[in-house]
Amino acid sequence: MTLRFETRGSDSPWIDTVWTCTSDQVTEMTSVAGVCWGLVFWEREGTAYAAITGPETSAGTAPVPEGATFVGIEFAVGTSLRAIPVPVLVGGGIGLPDVTQRSFPLDGVRWERPAADDAEALVERLIRAGAVLRDPLVSEVRRGHPADVSARTLERRFRSTTGLTQGAVRQIERARTAAALLAAGTPIADVVFALEYFDAPHLAVALRRYIGRTAVQLREGDGGAIALDLGQRVTS
Repeated sequence: MTLRFETRGSDSPWIDTVWTCTSDQVTEMTSVAGVCWGLVFWEREGTAYAAITGPETSAGTAPVPEGATFVGIEFAVGTSLRAIPVPVLVGGGIGLPDVTQRSFPLDGVRWERPAADDAEALVERLIRAGAVLRDPLVSEVRRGHPADVSARTLERRFRSTTGLTQGAVRQIERARTAAALLAAGTPIADVVFALEYFDAPHLAVALRRYIGRTAVQLREGDGGAIALDLGQRVTS
């Protein structure tokens, strides 16, 4: 029983990652914390579906439609939908109606359903139509540029755009990086040092909160299906 993820980056500054997944005899998975909102498309038994997903602030358990194939687009932090504020999506998502094999509705327009290789083309069309927006201040800060506003103004803009605080984003991203390193076999002590955790117990708390796994489970590939690309080590 497996949940097989493949994830790639993108040349588009509007996209964080593009992922594909297939579920084989999996009906439940561990969902993990994430800082991005996204669009996900899936097909099962000849029927097409689509949804808008939001950032997640903690790990949990989520159902998986068995025998489904998925394509997902995770949008970069600092982007947003014109029709739905990202803060509304935090900890949840919205299913889209009237999805067909060829198209899906968004912001009052029907769009062609993308394959993984078509993600950038779809996003470009959404940008040109004004359906997807970007806060330049948040995007510049994410690239490491200094903000020409007060810390209070920046935090307010960041939260109104992403639904999360800057501190929450850092903690979630750090835990996801730690999970990937541990799954690749990096010793716990090295992960603690590299990612500047106070000590191993603090790392363990972060993993439980944001990933829903222990370091040992990540290293050994135990714990069942998980919504994270860890070199496909997700056998349940």
